[in-house]
Amino acid sequence: MARWRLGFVIPAFLLGLVIAFAIFGDFLTPHDYGTSSLLNRNKPPVFAGGSWAYPLGTDGLGRDLLARLVFGTRISIGLALVGTLIGAVLGTVLGLIAARSNNLIGALIVAGIDLQAAVPFMIIALATLAIFGNSLTLFVVILGLYGWENYARLVRGSAMSAHTLPFVEAARSIGVGAMTIDRRHILPTVFNVVIVQATLNFPQTILLESGLSFLGLGIQPPFTSLGQLLGEGRDSLGRAWWLAVVPGTLIFVTTLSVSLLGDALRDRLDPTMRRG
Repeated sequence: MARWRLGFVIPAFLLGLVIAFAIFGDFLTPHDYGTSSLLNRNKPPVFAGGSWAYPLGTDGLGRDLLARLVFGTRISIGLALVGTLIGAVLGTVLGLIAARSNNLIGALIVAGIDLQAAVPFMIIALATLAIFGNSLTLFVVILGLYGWENYARLVRGSAMSAHTLPFVEAARSIGVGAMTIDRRHILPTVFNVVIVQATLNFPQTILLESGLSFLGLGIQPPFTSLGQLLGEGRDSLGRAWWLAVVPGTLIFVTTLSVSLLGDALRDRLDPTMRRG
């Protein structure tokens, strides 16, 4: 029990710091994320000999990195939350349908799960953005489609087991509709699986957004994200290394804390893991 609490509290604390930074970070700097000052180009951060006027330094256009980091963290976490929510809802609904469908619809859903799992999603995302162009709506849709097959596969397996439970069979025998059974009886039994998978899928969604933005296919100026900040700093590693190291570190801390949190929740909510 003490080990589980330690494995839960530490990543939860780190994630709380990141969220607090995204929400209240504007109070740490008087500068706007988009305001540039060519007289203050590539100022180093405080820990590298800079001044407190720009605690994390500036970029090649004289923009405050701290202010841009706050705004980028909000965008990255917000997109990851929306994408994770879309994927969880879509995968859960399709998994529930596939679990009670022995017809063509169920077969198509299972085939879609296998196809999605077989093809690297980054290739699908790059091809989609190359064909249809980049827009915020399409980008959110791509993030939402990422990982839906994991939810669908897990929910389908858990729901198929739940359909054999006595109270589910009793409800079916008295004529309760399939959707009502899913909503009242099946969904509560698979909810823990969905929550754990969401915590594991969230950091992967952040990495997907960061990777696409790093390549210039994600968030576009004047907005910014952690991936875009990392991409902008890659060409300045020799003269302004902080432009890439600082946002890269924040991405690492965020994804690591959520991943550890997901592992702790899985160990807590999964009966087989608890017995182990």
